[in-house]
Amino acid sequence: MNAPIDVSFFERAAKPLTSYKPYWAKRFGPAPFLPMSRAEMDQLGWDSCDVILVTGDAYVDHPSFGMAVIGRVLEAQGFRVGIIAQPDWTSAEAFKALGKPNLFWGVTAGNMDSMINRYTADRKIRSDDAYTPGDVAGKRPDRAAIVYCQRCREAYKDVPVVLGGIEGSLRRIAHYDYWSDKVRRSIVVDSKCDILLYGNAERALVEVAHRIAAREPVEQITDVRGTSFFRRASEAGWFEVDSTTVDEPGEVEPHINPYMTTSEQAEAQGQSCSKEEAAAGNAAGSGASACASGTSGAGDALSVASVQPIQFVPNMSLRSKSKLPPRDRTVLRLPSYEEVKSDPILYAHANRVLHLETNPGNARALVQAHGEGTTARDVWMNPPPIPLTTTEMDWVFGLAYARSPHPAYADEKGSHEGATKIPAWEMIRTSVNIMRGCFGGCTFCSITEHEGRIIQSRSEDSIIQELEEIRDKVKGFTGTISDLGGPTANMYRLGCRDPKIEAACRKPSCVFPGICPNLHTDHGPLIKIYRRARKLPGIKKILIGSGLRYDLAVKSPEYVKELVQHHVGGYLKIAPEHTEQGPLGKMMKPGIGSYDKFKQLFEKYSEEAGKKQFLIPYFIAAHPGTSDEDMMNLAIWLKKNGFRADQVQTFYPSPMATATAMYHSGRNTLTRVRRQMRDEAEERVDIVRGEKRRRLHKAFLRYHDPNNWPLLREALKTMGRADLIGNGKQHLIPTFQPLVDGSYQSARKKNSTATKSGGTGLGYTTNKDGKAVAVRQRVHNAQEPQGDVRFRRAEPKPGRMLTQHTGLPPRPGVGKSLGGKKR
Repeated sequence: MNAPIDVSFFERAAKPLTSYKPYWAKRFGPAPFLPMSRAEMDQLGWDSCDVILVTGDAYVDHPSFGMAVIGRVLEAQGFRVGIIAQPDWTSAEAFKALGKPNLFWGVTAGNMDSMINRYTADRKIRSDDAYTPGDVAGKRPDRAAIVYCQRCREAYKDVPVVLGGIEGSLRRIAHYDYWSDKVRRSIVVDSKCDILLYGNAERALVEVAHRIAAREPVEQITDVRGTSFFRRASEAGWFEVDSTTVDEPGEVEPHINPYMTTSEQAEAQGQSCSKEEAAAGNAAGSGASACASGTSGAGDALSVASVQPIQFVPNMSLRSKSKLPPRDRTVLRLPSYEEVKSDPILYAHANRVLHLETNPGNARALVQAHGEGTTARDVWMNPPPIPLTTTEMDWVFGLAYARSPHPAYADEKGSHEGATKIPAWEMIRTSVNIMRGCFGGCTFCSITEHEGRIIQSRSEDSIIQELEEIRDKVKGFTGTISDLGGPTANMYRLGCRDPKIEAACRKPSCVFPGICPNLHTDHGPLIKIYRRARKLPGIKKILIGSGLRYDLAVKSPEYVKELVQHHVGGYLKIAPEHTEQGPLGKMMKPGIGSYDKFKQLFEKYSEEAGKKQFLIPYFIAAHPGTSDEDMMNLAIWLKKNGFRADQVQTFYPSPMATATAMYHSGRNTLTRVRRQMRDEAEERVDIVRGEKRRRLHKAFLRYHDPNNWPLLREALKTMGRADLIGNGKQHLIPTFQPLVDGSYQSARKKNSTATKSGGTGLGYTTNKDGKAVAVRQRVHNAQEPQGDVRFRRAEPKPGRMLTQHTGLPPRPGVGKSLGGKKR
């Protein structure tokens, strides 16, 4: 274990959130709930709202909901804030419910991306929405951020529109859109917002709000970190650098072989040497000894007029600090939208550069052109915001939250437990968020792109105070805390040992391919919080529901013991995601060996405590870099270890994620993107496309489901692994096929439309060619004797002949002896 260093108290070069002079409306004080109607405004004594927030979620006044945090932060700065939640987007009338905002609109699609909220990974429409009362789907439009911005502009066109939230963060530059299977423009262009605030935007929002309140035009607010906006041209004093000089995607000149002669070098390049081809008596041609393209003779010698002077161009990739422009005044120009739309290699390059410029300590501004000719405009993106300090985190989470849904969602009994229950609130009502950020850098995850890699932790006293508030204020509290975590359960107060090293680091992950030696992994502060929280009166049990980073946990056996013996409710869910190195390397996840080490500690400490507890591993199917053989090996591992996966996640290409860039381009963006690959095995990525192959990868995870057996049999035979088909313990799937209805049954509630199966199940058998064919269950006659035919003792009727059908025409007279009935 490394020496304990409290990285959460590093100084941040930013103006504190609490240092701004409050707006004049501070005199009204905090509202019980931010108003959602004119009647509530009248009760508060407001004649208008300074800021109106529009969100795709139901309004829950809880610090786990982004709109509640933003609203309370603005309220604490003295602004009167109203909320329009899940408005009718078919017209602008619903957006006029609170009147015209004095300062600006604040728009977000909600806690989730609206497209991910509405569609499954297979592009099927979900039948529920956890952020809506009654779990009802369809209360927000597709691409809600764009639609809401347009309606706000339509309602009051002269009011600035400030866009934020995760949907805007993940679309701040040109991005691949999985649902339309094409590259779309920056959301700044499509939404026509005045300014986009990306990431956790409290710092940027407070500054922008006070500057707008000071009557500064929003188009002149261009120097705030964590913002993106339109520009016609770069401002004076900025040094513009082509991003392709920083990370070269084009052709790389091969090194010259020093052991080859000049003529051999020319021949290798499809050229010839004029020195050897010139006439022997031509002294001038002999003295020139120049290599010219093609075949040339003495009369083809280069003329003096054709000789071009040598020009020296500075190489921006050189690390000489004295020659490079200052980073805080440098902007990298990414390939334009039109270029990345038509060229997947340039798209992969742009995505890689974006992820390299995410450390607030050294990130440079980015700019990307949209449009051509006179319509061309630049989307300018300032460096990421400075992370909040522990003091600021305590201030944000200590605001006057009601910790419940707005009263407008209550049922006839005034409760939120009945038909109007909001599942997302139910999930987090007794949980506490203790930190932000994640330095894991998993390529399929969007947490890093939104919250950043630097961990922002709350103080111990702030966390304990929130636990006491839950105990005292949450109706129906039973004494159990459902979670004490955040994006990751065990990154609390972890980070780089030295702020200088942290500010200079360019690595996308602190734990891949191994844990960085500069990362301190002391879990002592987290253990201390667990122990102090358990001693609180009225707190019976504290569970850990956030994802556990087990490769970090094994560095602190004391933490694993504390977790296993006191904070596991029988099952602990962790996410190794895969067992094979190919896909794990593209995910930036640790090898399965780390899982095995954690499993040993888990079982050891569970046995010491006398508890029977289980690990529930999660896996991803169809991730970029995953071959059919990888999924087969994972299925074998699952059966060997006795796991039967119920919840299976297929890879979901979310906008701007590194894995999504791999999915679109077929290139590994974790390495330098080159048009001419040097190592194809490393730089090219196997992409799982098409419904059939994605279903196959998902079927391997659910190898135990009879509905998947026909597909798996066919695949295993194609892969030359028919030895895995059999009825023994060493086999993956059996040779027999029971009657099934083709549906997928899960222990949890469906999140998409369930398969409707008829009364007669659909079974499978194999024909003479070995292919699976469907057979329907035979419809039984009501008068037919029930039970197994082998155990029937009914005697044949007198005069009836018992025969076996041969397929031949019946003999003459047989039909008459059976009563004249046709068979």
